[in-house]
Amino acid sequence: MGKILLDKIMLTNYIQAALNRAKYELLDDGTFYAEVPELQGLYANAPTMENCREELKQSLEEWIVLGLQLGHNIPESESNNFSIIQD
Repeated sequence: MGKILLDKIMLTNYIQAALNRAKYELLDDGTFYAEVPELQGLYANAPTMENCREELKQSLEEWIVLGLQLGHNIPESESNNFSIIQD
């Protein structure tokens, strides 16, 4: 398997694992709020649960890309780390 394909699979798995750990809350204004507690600064807010999950996914993707560009360590999940991507 090529390195780029392996990186893409690892990234997809990381995002899915993070979304599975997300915490959702229905706010007083009727919108949904979501966050992944161990990923500081990552959250989403949207009118529906589905939109909130999609916004959280998009925010997570951007959070990872920015973190890697800035040379930050991306927190490991239970089954994934980014040591291969960060070479």
